[in-house]
Amino acid sequence: MRSFLYIFLFFLNAFAFGQQSSTAEVNSTAVIVEPIEISKSLDLHFGNVISGYNPGRLVLSPEGTRTAFGLQLSTGSPGQVSAAEAIVKHGNYDYSITLPETFKLFNEDNPNQFLLIDDFTVQPEVTGEEIDILKIGATLNLEANQASGFYTNATGFNVTVTYN
Repeated sequence: MRSFLYIFLFFLNAFAFGQQSSTAEVNSTAVIVEPIEISKSLDLHFGNVISGYNPGRLVLSPEGTRTAFGLQLSTGSPGQVSAAEAIVKHGNYDYSITLPETFKLFNEDNPNQFLLIDDFTVQPEVTGEEIDILKIGATLNLEANQASGFYTNATGFNVTVTYN
C-alpha cells in the first residue's frame, strides 16, 4: 500500500508542476507587392556604319550618342540611331537590372556574317515614384572588311529586372 501511495503522490506532484504555463498573443501581418513589370518602348539601333580595312567599334551611349573607334560613321545618312528604352513599373521598391554580356546580329543575306554587341550600359531615368525608364546603350564590334548588309537578330536580347 505504501508503494501505491508513493506512486500516487509522485504523479500528483508531476501534474502540479506540469500545469505551469504562460501565453503571449502575437500579431502577424503581410504586405502583397505588385509584381515588377518591364516593357520595351524602343529598340537599339546603331545606325549606318562604314566598314573599314581595320577592325573597329561603335559605342552607342544610353543617351543615344555615337562614338566611333577605328571606323567611320555615315554622317550624311546616319540611318535610325537610338539607344534602347524599357519602362519599369516597380511600385517604389528597389530592383536590380541584368543585361546580357554579349549579343550577336546576323547579316540577313549571309547569316555566317555577324556583328558582336557587348559592353551593355544602362541609365535609369526616374520619372515618378513607381515608374523608371531604362536607357540602354552598348558597343558594336566590326571586323576588318566587315561584309555590308542589314544585320539583325529577331530574338532580341533580354533585359531582366528583379526586386532586391
